[in-house]
Amino acid sequence: MTGRQNLLYFLSLHRTGLFATIMAAALILFPYIEDNPYTLGLTNLIAINAIVVLGLNLFIGYAGQISLGHAAFFGLGAYGSAIATVTFGLPPWPSMFLVAALVGLVALGVGIPVLRLSGHYLAMATLGLNYVVHTILLQWDEVTGGPSGFAGIPSLSVADVVFDDPVSLHYLLWGFTMACLLLCLNLVRSGVGRGLAALAGDETAAASLGVDTRAAKVKVFVLSAVLASLAGSLFAHCYSYVSPDTFGIFTSTDMVIMVVVGGMGSIWGSVFGAAFLTLLPEWMEVFDTYKDFVHGGILVLVLMFLPQGLITGLTDMIRVRMALWRRDHAAA
Repeated sequence: MTGRQNLLYFLSLHRTGLFATIMAAALILFPYIEDNPYTLGLTNLIAINAIVVLGLNLFIGYAGQISLGHAAFFGLGAYGSAIATVTFGLPPWPSMFLVAALVGLVALGVGIPVLRLSGHYLAMATLGLNYVVHTILLQWDEVTGGPSGFAGIPSLSVADVVFDDPVSLHYLLWGFTMACLLLCLNLVRSGVGRGLAALAGDETAAASLGVDTRAAKVKVFVLSAVLASLAGSLFAHCYSYVSPDTFGIFTSTDMVIMVVVGGMGSIWGSVFGAAFLTLLPEWMEVFDTYKDFVHGGILVLVLMFLPQGLITGLTDMIRVRMALWRRDHAAA
């Protein structure tokens, strides 16, 4: 092979690590380029949403299931950390991981019976879970603060470094997001990930090949719930305040739309989908008034014209164009 072919082969072989390195470098340099607190606040919110969407995409895009209730786990993580640190006086870091473990147990208890369902029945069951959790957060005033929310949540800190400003939060939140991104990328390339891909393609065929479909669905459901809980805890310690409205049914549907827009089964697309839907209100002033209509319209357009998602769809288009270009040049 020529030197150019060797280079292209190397880049194709290590493209995931290359993209991750470029993304990490860009994130490290970003606060030096853009130091506006409002802009950094938006990118920090993207990081939190991306963690939830990464886990949800594993469940929807790779396991082939549907969940309209992941805002419940997001809310449990946020309120769990708030109650643990403010009400019980526990340190923030241990509280965050303890709450994630407890939310994982809740997801396990819910997932074992609920994941016997499929399709619309599973969607309605997870939607009901979200409704129940949201109602508890709204009505249990003595513990959650009720409609007024829960304030006074302490910021995270390491030694003398307190993460209470946009720049330090940028590095903290995107550090967690990159770790979750790498975890998901490695997972989908492992034997477990290939089993999930088989499950999404044809559950009966996957079972005939030795994949424990029921256990696989429960495990990925628990993992996605733990990631949502982690994002919720980060949200609580980042903003020092949580409210039940943040974790309602519409938040769950927004997360599903983020998965669909970024591409079901695309780990990189999860980050794009989270960024796109988070920044959309900043691009459209009419968005605040017609938010639900805009989200619904985007979902319909993506499913009609790019059902594999924007990132996956555009990537496939580029690959086809490049293949045609190579063929034409080879013929010439």
